[in-house]
Amino acid sequence: MSSGSGIGIHDLSLATTEFVLPHAALAAYNGTELGKYHVGIGQESMSVPAADEDIVTLGAAAAAPIVERHGSDRIRTVVFATESSIDQAKSAGVYVHSLLGLPSAARVVELKQACYGATAGLQFALGLVARDPSQQVLVIASDVSKYELDSPGEATQGAAAVAMLVSADPALVRIDGPSGLFTADVMDFWRPNYRDAALVDGQESISAYLQAVEGCWKDYSGQGGRGLEEFAAFCYHQPFTKMAFKAHRHLLNYGGLDTDQDVIAAAIGQSTAYNRVIGNSYTASVYLGLAALLDQAQDLSGQAIGFLSYGSGSVAEFFAGEVVPGYKERLRTAENLAAIERRTELDYAGYRQLHERSFPTDGGDYPTPVQNGGQFRFAGLRGHKRIYERR
Repeated sequence: MSSGSGIGIHDLSLATTEFVLPHAALAAYNGTELGKYHVGIGQESMSVPAADEDIVTLGAAAAAPIVERHGSDRIRTVVFATESSIDQAKSAGVYVHSLLGLPSAARVVELKQACYGATAGLQFALGLVARDPSQQVLVIASDVSKYELDSPGEATQGAAAVAMLVSADPALVRIDGPSGLFTADVMDFWRPNYRDAALVDGQESISAYLQAVEGCWKDYSGQGGRGLEEFAAFCYHQPFTKMAFKAHRHLLNYGGLDTDQDVIAAAIGQSTAYNRVIGNSYTASVYLGLAALLDQAQDLSGQAIGFLSYGSGSVAEFFAGEVVPGYKERLRTAENLAAIERRTELDYAGYRQLHERSFPTDGGDYPTPVQNGGQFRFAGLRGHKRIYERR
């Protein structure tokens, strides 16, 4: 760690979609017992993008308040992390850079490794700021989680973006100490180029995640990291919120600590509030967990938070952050809650219609209907090009 007040997350903002599907509507359609969703996987509703929303509009909506608060003069890098990419060559971040009017003297790149990508982006950002502490890095995690209709993964869908400003002397969370790392070649979840919806092996995914939890914690401990009992709370990747509870129980077991339900709930319960109603946001998931934790916890000043980021296929990382005193003054709690509460409820037929929407691939002119009420919209396709508008 560098001297002074270190490097970390200076600001954090989230965005989600125009629409929401309650799991009650899904259960009524497919005859599933509602408890299987609310209790079994820990999900109550899922964000559904409008026809004119995608990872770019969500990413821009999450990042705009950060640029508004801090300006863009010091932002020389934008890292866009996603696993629902819209182009095989061009970074989605370049569209966001344009929509936000960021300086041309900047680098923009897209990162991919399933749900882990944003953590790679955060770690790269820390390195860039360590090299030149006068710079700031804008890290954007934005994803639309999509599975086939009537598939086992359908109930875990969701969509959201989180934007983080990484800088020296951060106002929210200082990232410190070593990282525990783990990679294993497994086929638990993947999406070939020719498919819109991901493929998932549910049981394999759970066991691969737990194996990765063990692997990266073992490496973190070997690097001289903090002890498990030193953390006030933990933020896990949440493909569904119940998975965070499984993962934390597994980690406590592995560390030989008490796995009492109340102990687990105290450590991670508050971090699941937003994911429970938004659904899986892939790369944004861990950091939605951080937003929920900071927004709800009484006072975490000076306390350590453990982060466990997992991306199928698989790569995982465990690292620590220390909450900066005075952080509460910089939170966006009201805005975060408003973004979640403003969503319009869909019925099952409306959700299905949006899910089945797709564009012809002939390069014609295909405008999207105006559905989202936000600042940015995906206006459609023209000559194989995506067209975006700022209102």
